[in-house]
Amino acid sequence: MPQQHPGLSFASANRESPWRVYLEQIERVVPYLGRLADQAETLRRPKRALIVDIPIHMDDGRREHFEGYRVQHNLSRGPGKGGVRYHPSVSLDEVTALAAWMTIKTAAVNLPFGGAKGGVRVDPKTLSFKEIERLTRRYTSEINMIIGPDKDIAAPDVNTNEQIMAWMMDTYSMNVGHTATGVVTGKPLALGGSVGRQRATGQGVFFIAREAGQRLGIPIEGARVAVQGFGNVGGVAAEVFAAHRARVIAVQDESGTVYADAGLDIPALSAAAKSSGGVAASGIGETIDAEAFWELPTDFLVPAAMEGQVTRERANRIRTRALIEGANGPTSPEADDVLGERGITVVPDVIANAGGVTVSYFEWVQDFSSFFWTEDQVNRRLERILVGAFGRIWDIAREQRVSLRTAAYIVACERVLDQRRIRGLYP
Repeated sequence: MPQQHPGLSFASANRESPWRVYLEQIERVVPYLGRLADQAETLRRPKRALIVDIPIHMDDGRREHFEGYRVQHNLSRGPGKGGVRYHPSVSLDEVTALAAWMTIKTAAVNLPFGGAKGGVRVDPKTLSFKEIERLTRRYTSEINMIIGPDKDIAAPDVNTNEQIMAWMMDTYSMNVGHTATGVVTGKPLALGGSVGRQRATGQGVFFIAREAGQRLGIPIEGARVAVQGFGNVGGVAAEVFAAHRARVIAVQDESGTVYADAGLDIPALSAAAKSSGGVAASGIGETIDAEAFWELPTDFLVPAAMEGQVTRERANRIRTRALIEGANGPTSPEADDVLGERGITVVPDVIANAGGVTVSYFEWVQDFSSFFWTEDQVNRRLERILVGAFGRIWDIAREQRVSLRTAAYIVACERVLDQRRIRGLYP
């Protein structure tokens, strides 16, 4: 891990270090890697970390500077793949961990990508539309030398969207002198985006929850579900659960938490939350305390917001049968232990939220061929890949008597390290 620098924002003392969490997860899987265990140091070191200054002209004529990052953790299996987030808490520690989790995720699902991630430390709510465009274009120009359709492919993440991807693609294309649609995924359809991409992560969360439920004896119809985060992941997941007659009894976002024991009207809640600025002001359901959310008795609990939400203390209070990680890195290793001891099944992020990167892969393939699929084709291929990957991970967990997270890491680390072994070292 790169050393701390006075100009960098690492995880604060009162916030779990995402990179430390990732390293602990790697340590736990090493004993199961057999002859590949002595190569595990590869997984503990990011290949490349770029820190950039992003000066832009503000609307009032001032010049402001923002700090941005692009980290490529491992490229043994193919070009880097990972989102770009805009958030005040973005740090090198966080982005490096997220890049590493992308290495594990793409390998666990057996996509031909490595792991990468990017971010800018900024609160986009404080910027105008034009200021966000200037920020995006300058950030893209600063990382231009390490990204590309066959080098590192960006995608939307927290507080970024298809418009930001369009600006990134256009900026990169202007710099290389030709239109390069494959440099990003999650683009507008008019620019080579794929149908189904925006809903893919939330849709994938549902597919994986359904598969876990079948094996745990939890039918979706009538299941009690609580979802943290109500955006492209949590919001879509809640919608799909409700469409399959599950009872989504609680939803939590930055504005607060709403609850209804009979089940929330998710389409109405979504519309109201968008117009009012969050679920707390929607007027739908009963508003409850944020910490009470974790104590609700549920069949499926879906943390789909930011990392580090499921702490040891919360793990002792959680009352669910299956925790489906819609967010990246929401559960600390200590919380994992507590949940395991209490008999709560945790389906890890590297498989539970892999729907987004899977359809990003589809988009990348379609861009290269300039031949685009129907939404039905996208969804059927997404379901087939995720169900197959989950089935293998479930079987390994049962055979080796390990958690689903350890099983997913066994599959992923073996693939990464074996390809690294076969390729050898240059020079």
